[in-house]
Parts: sequence; structure tokens; C-alpha cells
Amino acid sequence: MTLLKGTLTALITPFDAEGAPDEAAFRAHVQRQLAAGIEGLVPCGTTGEAATMSPAEQQQVIGWCVEEVAGQRPVVAGVGSSSTAESAVLAKNAAAAGASHLLLVTPPYNKPTPAGLIAHFQAVARAGGGLPIVFYNVPGRTALDADEETVAAVCAQVPEVVAIKEATGDLERACRIKERLGDTISLLSGDDFSLLPFYAAGGDGAISVVSNVMPAETVAVYRRLQAGDLLGAREAFYRTRSLTKPLFRQTNPIPVKMALAALGACEPHFRLPLVAGDAAEYGALYAAMRQLGLS
Repeated sequence: MTLLKGTLTALITPFDAEGAPDEAAFRAHVQRQLAAGIEGLVPCGTTGEAATMSPAEQQQVIGWCVEEVAGQRPVVAGVGSSSTAESAVLAKNAAAAGASHLLLVTPPYNKPTPAGLIAHFQAVARAGGGLPIVFYNVPGRTALDADEETVAAVCAQVPEVVAIKEATGDLERACRIKERLGDTISLLSGDDFSLLPFYAAGGDGAISVVSNVMPAETVAVYRRLQAGDLLGAREAFYRTRSLTKPLFRQTNPIPVKMALAALGACEPHFRLPLVAGDAAEYGALYAAMRQLGLS
């Protein structure tokens, strides 16, 4: 099985004024990502506000993504839930919609034991019909931090796991995963702040938020480093970092959606409990975008 590599975008889900997924805006956003050279698309993850979407809405959005990608890139569909039964339904729906991979976060709030986590992944793998799975570790959202021992235990029991999205930003953790699992799975960053050092430590790519707004530059960080152009990779990385900082001053995906709304790519609409702040709260974000020539 070909391992995931390069830059994948954790897609936003545009909503219209009535709160429904905005099909035209979403499809246009996917096309901009493809045109910029993004190596994969990730609908219905954290950035896509999947936690407040129904299973039917998630399947619909995944289907739109699959149609737009038309087999050109992997589509890694988020199927995370606190409930294993619901994640199983989401996995079955994602497979029916044509996703190539599943993104499965450790179940939020429940804090399962390693044995429970293995059983969770096994159940979702069965429901997904054997689609390859990206193990998503983001303790800031889930209250469970899966260390390299836990990840290795899940991989040993669930062969469908082919990658990990490691979102702690802990480079020492990334190194330990690489030492433990080598090239048997893809090591993907879930932390835009540390992309360049993560790649230098052996990372295979990233599932990025900033690439929603700066896809070409985010792609360039990985590609230039792989080509041996450290200076070029560093230049691209620091360009993305100047936007990454204001993009994470509030809960993701509020700022990234506000940035895209400022560019006319979507409307500034969210599902409760997320709300947009006052315009003054995004002054630093808009200033960074102007400095980068984005608006």
C-alpha cells in the first residue's frame, strides 16, 4: 500500500446563511487546493467542524470532495466521534461516498484504556470495509494523549492503520514514533508551527490548517526540503509561520474561516458553539494577510 506523503489540507466546511453546508463554496475551495498542488484533502475533520454536523451532512460533504478530486489525490475523510458506534456509521458512510482513507481521532472525552482504543479502531476498521486509517492524536481536543507505545499497540492489532497525524507539536515524540515504527506508517504533522523541523526529523508530510489559505507555500516547505533546498524550504516555512500565528489565536477553525471569508472564499458562518468574534479581534490576522500579499 502506498503511504501518504506530502501536504494534505484539513478542509474547512463553508456554511450558508441558513447554516447548511455551502456546496458551491466547498467545491471551489477544493479546486483551488488542487490547482495549488496539494497532495491530499481531508474533509470533515476538526477544521471542518464535523463535530457539529450530522452523519448525513458529513457523507454529503465527503461526496462533494470525492467528486471534485476525481481520483487525482487521496481523500482522507474524518470519522471521529466519542461513540464507537457513531464512528462506525461515519466510516461506513465515508466508504460509500468514495473516500480513499479514514481519519480516526482517539474518542474525545471517554479517555479509553489502550485495550479500549484498540477495540475502537478495530470496530471502525471493520465498518469502513478495510479502508486505510490515519490515527489522529490531538490531546488538546480529546483529553487523551496516545504515546508511541499506544500507537504501536494499535498498529500491531489494526493493520488498516497506515499513518498517524501527530498534532502535539512535540518533536521528541515524533522522533520516538519514527524510531519505533520506522517506515511502516506515514508520520504526518498536525501542527503547522513545526512543519520544517518535523520534516527534518523524518516526517512524511502534514495535515495542515494554514494550507487552506496558503496552499502553494505550505506545499513548498515539504517539496523543497525533499529536493535538498533547505534555504528555499526555510523561506516558505517562515512565510507560512507569519500567518500561522494569528490563525491559532482563537479556537480553530474560527480564524482560518475568517481569513477565507476576507478573501471571498466562504461566508463567516459557523455552527454553534463556535462564533465569530468582533472584527477588531482579527486585526493581526488581516495585517499578516496584507503583508503576505493575500488581500
